[in-house]
Amino acid sequence: MQLYSFFRSSASFRVRIALNFKGLPFEYIPVPLTKGGGQQFTADFKAINPASLVPVLVDDGQVLTQSLAIIEYLEEIHPAPPLLPKTALERARVRAISLAIACEIHPLNNLRVLGYLSKTLEVSAEEKNAWYRHWVETGLAAVEAMLDSRTGRFCHGDMPTLADVVLVPQIFNAQRFDCDLTKVPKVMAIFERCLQLPAFADAVPAKQVDAVD
Repeated sequence: MQLYSFFRSSASFRVRIALNFKGLPFEYIPVPLTKGGGQQFTADFKAINPASLVPVLVDDGQVLTQSLAIIEYLEEIHPAPPLLPKTALERARVRAISLAIACEIHPLNNLRVLGYLSKTLEVSAEEKNAWYRHWVETGLAAVEAMLDSRTGRFCHGDMPTLADVVLVPQIFNAQRFDCDLTKVPKVMAIFERCLQLPAFADAVPAKQVDAVD
């Protein structure tokens, strides 16, 4: 398998965690999103993914895009250890938490949105950061409220699931932008537990081959 990734991309981070969790070796192919106007916009990369987004996973010549679709693919072809629970109701809950982050928080604060705010709308750095913090803190408050009695050591029960895989990268980004995380204690406790596991710890941005300050 080859993974086209950028060290700080939270979507790529999710897939790295999933691959590690399932013990699947992969070749890491860096795609510098912030170098030379963004290598994701080159003709070569567009031929792989016309959306100019990472991650991209290539498995036996087949190209897969979108982090959650990739992870569900990995779950289907390598079901053990599982990232989704056994029952349909439990899987729906895990997916709901995952999508609350991947669809409600992440799209409002990813690189291309922040770039549009700065370069096209010409908002100040302070305004851009305020935008980021507002939507991340609002979204994480909703996730905190979703962590009910079915939550154990992790988002759902006592084993990591897809929800934890999506949560951890979002918290990394929230910390980079100095979001107030004191109001989401359950989220942060789960985040700390996840980082005790090699699958998560080995996927963090600072440990990737393309990591820069």
